Amino acid sequence: MPYVGELFALGAAAVWAVAVILFRRSGETMSPFSLNLFRVGVSAVLLIGVVLISGGKLVGDRPLSDFLWLAASGIVGIAISDTFFHRCLNMVGAGINAVVDCLYPPFVAVVAFLLLDEQLGPWQLAGMVLVIGGVVITTRAIPPEGTSHRDLLIGILWGVAAMATLALGVVWAKPVLEGNSVVWASCVRQVVSFAVMAPVALALPSRREIWSVFKPRPDWKFSLPGTILGSFLALLLWLAGMKYTEAGAAAILNQTSTVFILILAAIFLHEPFTARRWVAAGLALIGIAMVTFG
Repeated sequence: MPYVGELFALGAAAVWAVAVILFRRSGETMSPFSLNLFRVGVSAVLLIGVVLISGGKLVGDRPLSDFLWLAASGIVGIAISDTFFHRCLNMVGAGINAVVDCLYPPFVAVVAFLLLDEQLGPWQLAGMVLVIGGVVITTRAIPPEGTSHRDLLIGILWGVAAMATLALGVVWAKPVLEGNSVVWASCVRQVVSFAVMAPVALALPSRREIWSVFKPRPDWKFSLPGTILGSFLALLLWLAGMKYTEAGAAAILNQTSTVFILILAAIFLHEPFTARRWVAAGLALIGIAMVTFG
């Protein structure tokens, strides 16, 4: 079937956009750490199920070094990064957060250059400038109602930290991913992340409130479908897109989630639908295309 990979990649972007809107609503009643703990716990169970149903093994005969690299990748790229992501999402809203997320591809390129010696060309460097320019424009955007410009800036910095740690976690996992199933690797990262976050949640004074997210409650109508869509289904669609089309094309189509999120945030969250946001998103998407294809 022609263009099946492109359709999967676009589907991943659309599903992730819906998940982000649901996470934004979940953040109204859940703390960033609680929501991330919930996401990681539920998605870990779902991924374990996929691995076992597909006939795979959670341990097998893989070398210890693979587990250690994936563990480090999961702690930094999921346990830490996703908590930062939810903090940013709560403070600046889905639309601005979507533009900040565009820093992810340039950050991956920089970290890969520093750690894996992957070379950066002039088009990639120019693309990074455009992406950063788009993010800078968002710092002057209209913040969500009740949010000051100071909080907007702090929220964006949380988002920058989220993308930096996410990029570091992904690059750490890259050598292991090249020789293993991506579904299995994702499962290990999620399980390890939950294993690290759980003791922290038990040690915090607010542990009762944190763990209460796993009991059926009204805000599950946002957090549970958001987790299934964003941390499970979008992941599988992303993998399918990478498998059936070129990685560069899939990456660009995945990042169209920025546009989907801007539209959905305006419709369902009533966030400002301004020209400044569209300019920022446009610059960021052009920059991502230059980074990917450069």
